[in-house]
Amino acid sequence: MSLLEGKLGIVFGVANKRSIAWAIAQAWAAAGAKLAFTYQGQRLKENVEELAGAFGADTLILPCDVTRDEEVAGVFEEVGRAFGKLHLLLHSVAFAPRDALEGRFVDTSREAFRIAHDVSAYSLVALARAAAPLMTEGGSILGMSYYGAEKVVPHYNVMGVAKASLEASTRYLAYDLGSQRIRVNCISAGPVNTLAARGISGFSEMLREYEARSPLKRNVVPDELGATGTFLASDGAAAITGQVLYVDCGYQIMGM
Repeated sequence: MSLLEGKLGIVFGVANKRSIAWAIAQAWAAAGAKLAFTYQGQRLKENVEELAGAFGADTLILPCDVTRDEEVAGVFEEVGRAFGKLHLLLHSVAFAPRDALEGRFVDTSREAFRIAHDVSAYSLVALARAAAPLMTEGGSILGMSYYGAEKVVPHYNVMGVAKASLEASTRYLAYDLGSQRIRVNCISAGPVNTLAARGISGFSEMLREYEARSPLKRNVVPDELGATGTFLASDGAAAITGQVLYVDCGYQIMGM
């Protein structure tokens, strides 16, 4: 029997075929899960429809701006009608204004700080709250983080602070939802060449740094993140919640 056979899930954050969200969605589907997808804005609609369409013409694809509570509520109303229940949720959503990812963190504007935290951290809380009533058989909520939440990564700036908030939110959500058998975890991935990552100044240098310093002497590949996401969504991880799991070829353990 496949690891996720009979599981129903929803994926937030697919932008294109390079997205970490897409790697995990493919792995979940290959393991037997039936998935719904969301997209943010008309610019990404066509990409998501083309990719998700590979899982069948009847795949549920919905618009969702995670900063708008009414859109979040609408998504889960539609999922409830289509699926009746839910087991899996992937949160792979993050954004900060480009100018906040350049220069000094101390110069971050109040508005950039607000936007980064609203989109990248609070949205996990909003999605978990809306998903929980559908997770009547328990469930797994998975977020995506990065080492910049723990250590200073030049140019990551306010996004690192927002990811720290995401990781803390993961722990508090795990506590709140544990009695409903809903687990909440994060994957902290090493750098992957995604659309979002290319917006970070010095990203190519970051890739070289990880390859040189990580114990495995290479960078993580999307399929490995998909495999980890499948494990955390499966019954094999039934006793794991509130955790940040580093999938970065060991870079996080290094002191120098």
